Amino acid sequence: MRYLTAGESHGPQLTTIIEGVPSGLSLVKEDINNDLARRQKGYGRGRRMQIERDQANILSGVRQGYTLGSPITLTVENRDFQHWKKIMGADPLEDDEEVKRQISRPRPGHADLNGAIKYGHRDIRNVLERSSARETTVRVAAGAVAKRILADLGIKIAGHVVEIGGVKASRVTYESIEEMQQITEESPVRCLDPDAGEKMMRAIDEAKENGDSIGGIVEVIAEGMPIGVGSYVHYDRKLDAKLASAIMSINAFKGVEIGIGFEAAEKPGSQVHDEILWNEAEGYTRGTNNAGGFEGGMTTGMPVVVRGVMKPIPTLYKPLQSVDIDTKEAFKASIERSDSCAVPAASVVAEAVVAWELADAIVSQFGNDQMEKIKENMKRHQSQAKLF
Repeated sequence: MRYLTAGESHGPQLTTIIEGVPSGLSLVKEDINNDLARRQKGYGRGRRMQIERDQANILSGVRQGYTLGSPITLTVENRDFQHWKKIMGADPLEDDEEVKRQISRPRPGHADLNGAIKYGHRDIRNVLERSSARETTVRVAAGAVAKRILADLGIKIAGHVVEIGGVKASRVTYESIEEMQQITEESPVRCLDPDAGEKMMRAIDEAKENGDSIGGIVEVIAEGMPIGVGSYVHYDRKLDAKLASAIMSINAFKGVEIGIGFEAAEKPGSQVHDEILWNEAEGYTRGTNNAGGFEGGMTTGMPVVVRGVMKPIPTLYKPLQSVDIDTKEAFKASIERSDSCAVPAASVVAEAVVAWELADAIVSQFGNDQMEKIKENMKRHQSQAKLF
């Protein structure tokens, strides 16, 4: 499976075209809109979320509630475009108007300067409109389709926040994915630990009062992945590598780990590797899950555990110094409306990109035309793996 996204932050709409989704998958707008709404929530979000009411339109590839196997087109309208029609419209402006509206001052921490140099743009708005995290809206939409595939195959997935601004959650255990989802959906910061959640909100408030921003760490957990999905044969087919790439592709993410991750560097091998067990009811299992559900680029059958580190949002109310690309004069970076913390929302995006990679790997390995055939092939594989 693959998808392409298009659209600018203040353009008329965002679009994704998804290819390779099997036929026979139950899919309605509500499956997508639920996750779009979740992405817009979260303590620390800015005023843009009060303007947009993200709703997906399914324009192709679905008929009478089921996928056809043909490309799926999803669009999400940008309601704020009505205030930006002249600036962001496709029609040319008069020369004097265009010069007045050009942006020549790059903001530290953004793609502004690098993108302008790469594409030769003297107007930095050409960069910032596409590099905006607004693009993740339709990545969440694509992820919602992937989650429907996983759900049909009995694979459950959820994301949550484990740290914001140095405040770490101490309660990170859960009885079930359903319990995790219930608790985190009720938390303004999507945290399993209510005490830590309160401290996280205070940290966000303090950052906002200081004109600053803070980042954090999100975790995504998926249960039900069969053993042996992925590959050890080629570097570009290792599923854990694909997950790492997916997490790092999210705006403002600067690090990723699977399982205990970097903690493994501090421990001896006897405390890191997961012992192999077997019983008649479950087949092969592990005594622990330090590897986060992966060995050799393939799933072990244990829960997939992926964490990502999000840096603080770079648009600040106490701006940093930069340089005008036209005059080369130093200035304080411009202040625009912004979130003081987007980590809770980012956990929804992380959940979406992980779901996409898992669903893609499943579809690739067990057949990619019909959901029923994929179910049969996967069930047969699991039965064989259990008795192997």
